[in-house]
Amino acid sequence: MNFRVNQTMTTPTLVEIAPKVKPPSVRAKLARNPEWFTVALIVVTCLIVGAINPRFFQLATLFDLLHSATTMSLFALGTLVVLASGGIDVSFTAIAALTMYGITKAVFAWWPDAPFALILITGALGGVVLGIVNGLLVYRLKAPSLIVTIGTQYLFRGLLLTFIGTSFFMNIPHSMDRFGRIPLFFYHTSEGLRAVLPVSVLALVVAAIVTWWLLNRTMMGRGVYAMGGSLAIAERLGYNLRAIHLFVFGYTGMLAGVAGILHVSNNRLANPFDLVGSELDVIAAVILGGARITGGTGTVAGTLLGVALVTLINSVLILTGVPSTWQKVIIGAFILVAGTLFALQRKS
Repeated sequence: MNFRVNQTMTTPTLVEIAPKVKPPSVRAKLARNPEWFTVALIVVTCLIVGAINPRFFQLATLFDLLHSATTMSLFALGTLVVLASGGIDVSFTAIAALTMYGITKAVFAWWPDAPFALILITGALGGVVLGIVNGLLVYRLKAPSLIVTIGTQYLFRGLLLTFIGTSFFMNIPHSMDRFGRIPLFFYHTSEGLRAVLPVSVLALVVAAIVTWWLLNRTMMGRGVYAMGGSLAIAERLGYNLRAIHLFVFGYTGMLAGVAGILHVSNNRLANPFDLVGSELDVIAAVILGGARITGGTGTVAGTLLGVALVTLINSVLILTGVPSTWQKVIIGAFILVAGTLFALQRKS
């Protein structure tokens, strides 16, 4: 019996067997990486402002933006950690105001020559204590963190205005005044003005690095994202939910305390009414940076980009003659578009 082998038959390759994968669309890419959307908005805004006012493209503008964004960035990094855990905190401005005003007033009255490092550490510890109060209440009461922190916001502000003071003063401790005048870098513009990059920007750099490391390289950071994804699943995986709650709100309070002390030093003014009302701008910046309000997501890079965008709108659009009332309209429109991208991400 003779057998013939058909030489024309070949074994199909893996390329022929595998189904053709459709490359992701631009919309899908933006949905998976919302930070690029924020970058695009920043670039477009800069181009528009620069076309209207060419003086925008100078190093002094960047220095001013970094100076304006330092306090908001510290707030936003703390808010990122809370949002990633599935919660929300609106009391951080009250924590910052209480610590910065109370500590500044106490130091000026009892120890005007106190070293700045000690004042900064005291502010951070004060913020941690107030933040842990939030964490304990949220965990014990099993109540929504938004409701709890609205209550503690009024509580902290009430304590400040009732028992500590309501008047602002410019006679801050000597070390805080000196720190606020230290330049990290400066140069003289063509108009003869001195453009200064304050040394407080280093605190922002350190806070960003530490926050990134905590969220991406530690077990606590994995627990934060796990709890934000699903509280029940995080508990079944063995994460200590009480410890995570205390860490999240304590860390946010610490950054708020540091931000408050730096705010007084940079402005050389202690005002108990400062920082009030900036909560929505901070939360908007974190959302524009890619964090979901429902938790489980968010990056440090995206958060800083969101802060840059909000700071750009609030600080620079005035140079183009745009009324301040329109700034909120623009930020709101950007948030709506960002929300649409998140909806696309869930469908993809």
